[in-house]
Amino acid sequence: MDGGPGIQSDKLNALLGQMLNDLGGAYSIGLVRMGTALGLYKAMRASGPMTSAALAAKTRLEERYVREWLAHHAASNYVAYDPATQSFALRPEQAALLADEDSPVYLADAFEAAASYVEDHPRIQAAFRQGGGVGWNKRTGCMFCAIARFFRPGYQANIVDHWLPALDGVVEKLKRGARVADVGCGHGYSTVMMAKAFPNSEFIGFDFHAASIEDARKHAAAHSAPANVRFEVSPAKRYPGTDYDLVTFFDCLHDMGDPAGAARHVHQSLRADGTWMIVEPFAHDALEDNMNPVGRLYYAASTLVCVPTSLDQEVGVALGAQAGEKRLCEVVLSGGFRRFRRAAETPFNMILEARP
Repeated sequence: MDGGPGIQSDKLNALLGQMLNDLGGAYSIGLVRMGTALGLYKAMRASGPMTSAALAAKTRLEERYVREWLAHHAASNYVAYDPATQSFALRPEQAALLADEDSPVYLADAFEAAASYVEDHPRIQAAFRQGGGVGWNKRTGCMFCAIARFFRPGYQANIVDHWLPALDGVVEKLKRGARVADVGCGHGYSTVMMAKAFPNSEFIGFDFHAASIEDARKHAAAHSAPANVRFEVSPAKRYPGTDYDLVTFFDCLHDMGDPAGAARHVHQSLRADGTWMIVEPFAHDALEDNMNPVGRLYYAASTLVCVPTSLDQEVGVALGAQAGEKRLCEVVLSGGFRRFRRAAETPFNMILEARP
């Protein structure tokens, strides 16, 4: 395609192709959400190759809608299509992303978060003009529910088996019996996972958002959480206790208005030999090094969620989801910590360890 004077055709066509893919993904948000809500993915995973009529019958849905939904998914490479039999199937890789809630790469709930971002954009757009923030409790629908579900598969795959063992001596303490504060716990998925894995330790989940704590308690009850876990409403700078062996922050430090103040409080709340584990979105220190698919997602979420959430709180530092290890280290050391290191990483997270 020729874009006119001064426009290089190859660059124009490459960008056009990218945007067409982006629009296809954006248009898919509602369709993926329907696939989850209507049980289409789970039905396909359980049954193998199916025609649209068979899938409609199994899910008790209207065939004409199901047929068009399947056509979109086949064009998106979200399902496989066999022209010879006119049947559709979820390959194992597709099922891992869309149907298996215990898969570490399950991403269907990320589309729920994306829908929340779209619904909330008028509030963020207004903040662009007026300044200030948009609080966690001022969002459309249940954005925090979607974000909690989005993080859950990664936490389930990594916290107990990989991230805690990467910390110096922490697993041994937890096995013997330790006191743990999980700050910014949200719906408490991380807290319950740790409590089940280490029954000799005590776990307290804290969050400033009362509705999230209410849901954390419901989640704990529904999943037979052990007696060694409980949840309390409290901000990161004022949670009670001064004798914790471990304090954990999962994907929340950068959302806080005063992360340095939170660091100071963590320092005061730990035992002399305690550990602060900080899990943050993976990021390099320089913008140019974050120009990749993961950085792109995180900058979008940061603009729509993380920065406005921080700006709605006192101080309002607004670190953003791509703050990078160097900036996070400055925050941690400003709180009185002397030792700081990256203990582990995934393509999506940095696991940082701080000690007094």
